[in-house]
Formats: sequence, structure tokens, C-alpha cells
Amino acid sequence: MPLHPQVRAMLDQIEASGLPQLNELSPVDARKQAKLMTELVGAGPEVARLDEFSIPTSAGKIAARRYVPVDPAAVILWIHGGGWVICDLDTHDAMCRLLATESGCQVVAVDYRLAPEHPFPAPLEDSWDALRWVAEQASGQPVIVAGDSAGGNLAAVCALRARDRGGPELALQVLVYPATSGDLTTSSCARYGSGRDTFMTLAEMEWFWAHYVGDVPDDSGLEFRPLRAQDHSGLPPTIIVTAEYDPLRDDGFAYAKALRNAGVPVTHHHYDDVVHAFFSLVNVLDRGNEAVAQVGADIRAAVARPAARA
Repeated sequence: MPLHPQVRAMLDQIEASGLPQLNELSPVDARKQAKLMTELVGAGPEVARLDEFSIPTSAGKIAARRYVPVDPAAVILWIHGGGWVICDLDTHDAMCRLLATESGCQVVAVDYRLAPEHPFPAPLEDSWDALRWVAEQASGQPVIVAGDSAGGNLAAVCALRARDRGGPELALQVLVYPATSGDLTTSSCARYGSGRDTFMTLAEMEWFWAHYVGDVPDDSGLEFRPLRAQDHSGLPPTIIVTAEYDPLRDDGFAYAKALRNAGVPVTHHHYDDVVHAFFSLVNVLDRGNEAVAQVGADIRAAVARPAARA
């Protein structure tokens, strides 16, 4: 299927702007460029309550933002994408607002430390500490771990840790175009890693991975390639979202297959006319709003409270 007209228009606008690829910039300048997308997306819907606070971690404190709808049924830890190098609470603010509204759940977004200043495992440890803290504060409500792209990678690894370390118990994991393999030779990388139909290039992916893992040995036992985990059984029910025009398409499909083969219930939504990052580009792309609404509905159904008896 051809690209959605809104996606085509966005990519043409980016090309006409002459903005450099992220891998041509320093991490600091790449973060500034990512902020331009935040301005393009604009504001998300109002929520009943919005809190700015910090979460204690083993390395100090990290900033967090809580989005609370009326009578939330569960709590979602949202770990943002950005290749472990860019993005923050603001880049995903509109999406988190919409997700809280559509899911009927409290969303806690975390501002984990970024590479290359803080390479692997710092972003993972911050995310893991945040998940445990959120679970401790959940007051018995279901807990969901979720993230997009690099955040999907961190969410998947946190779910593996939760299984292997005796908790916290997770009701769901939500993985939006997650980076699961670290394999940059997949067919989707070859097909969508360059050209006018891609949003994230293969060169940018190489740049992200180099900043995150650096000189860490390519050991399948290390916690940055969840697809290589020896065992995927016992993980929580999973929602996976993938985009066709995305170098990470095959990572999402492969993880869905690995989970299903291990007996994990998987709901997989594939959008065949969009690019990487579409999920967070609400307001700009209708497909982004539709995908967030779909995931929200899935979550709402999964954590629905039993009807009270008369």
C-alpha cells in the first residue's frame, strides 16, 4: 500500500526543509532538532490531573509526568523512544495525554538518562527502577509497561526482568515498533532504511545503537536485545504496533512470533501506510491518533473492572 497522503506530505515537508539527518549532528543538536517535531505536534487533550514530579532511582532522581483521567483503572509506565539519545517528556506529551484519555488509565512518563552521556545500561536501569516504583505506588491497580521504539526495547527488557526477578506483576506490555534485535541487516532495514519513503534511516539507527551500547561486546546474554532472550514464556499479554515503512518493522514481527511461540497472548496491529514514529505524531497524522485510540481501547478492555452485582 502506498504511504498515507498525510505521511507523504510530512516527509516532503521535511525534505524541503533541508534539515540534516540526526547522525550528521551532535547528540545535543539532534535533541534540539527533535524538539521541532514537538512544536509541529502541538498540544494533546486535557486530562483530569497532571503532575510533574521525580522518581527515585539507584543513580539519583529522574523527572516524570503523570497523566490522570477520571477514575483510572490501571497505571501505565510509558518509556519514550528516541534511540536512547533524543526525546523527552515533552516530545511525547500529546501522545501520553491521548493514551490516558483513550485507555482510561493513569500514564506515568519517565525522563530516563540519555546516551551517549549515559550509555547502556543507564537508560535501562532508570526504566527498571521507575517500573518498580510505579508498581509500589499502584495501590493494587494493574500495572502496564509500555514504550515506543527504543522505549519499546526498554519496556520489553523490563518485562523480562519482572518475570525473572519475581515481579512486579504486569498486566500487559505494550511495545510500539520496538527495537528488539539490534540486527541492521533485516529485510525491512534494507527496504526502508533510506530513500524518500523513510522517516528513520539506517544510518540514524547505526548512530543510535553506537551511542547506546558503544563498545559493549555483542553478547546475546546482555539486556539490549530482548529478541535474543533464551526464553520468552511467562511474559504478560502483549500489544505490539508496527509500521510498514519502518526499518524496525521486522523487529516487531519477529518479537510477536517469538512471544506467540512461547505461549504469550499477542495482539498485533500493523499499519501498512505509515512510517516509524507515527504513533507519537498525533495531531499531525490521523493514523497516529487512530493507533493510540486502538491501543487505548485494547488496554481499557484488558483492565476492565468486573461489573458490580446488583
